[in-house]
Amino acid sequence: QVQLVESGGGLVQAGGSLRLSCAASGRTFTTYTMGWFRQAPGKEREFVAAIRRSGTTYYTDSVKGRFTISRDNAKNTADLQMNSLTPEDTAVYYCAAALPPPGDYRSRASYNYWGQGTQVTVSS
Repeated sequence: QVQLVESGGGLVQAGGSLRLSCAASGRTFTTYTMGWFRQAPGKEREFVAAIRRSGTTYYTDSVKGRFTISRDNAKNTADLQMNSLTPEDTAVYYCAAALPPPGDYRSRASYNYWGQGTQVTVSS
């Protein structure tokens, strides 16, 4: 069983930055693909970013150049640095872990474990 705990959400003005962190339990963290998803009110949960065990990263188009996903295998953490935030980034952000073998990083179905979510609100 893997437990994921997110932190770092909050309220920020447009143009500001936030850093989300996801702490994972489990002795095989290095084998997980880690992902960040978000869900805005009335919308489906959508893919934001993912990082493979190799360190390869993926982003949805709307956050490319603004968000950076990273992982620290020694600390069992996966972070999402979010810069140049806009009100459209307002959502609950979820951390997720996918066990190997790697699947479609964009699909929620590929992920086995989810955190409880952290609220990010960007004011205009």
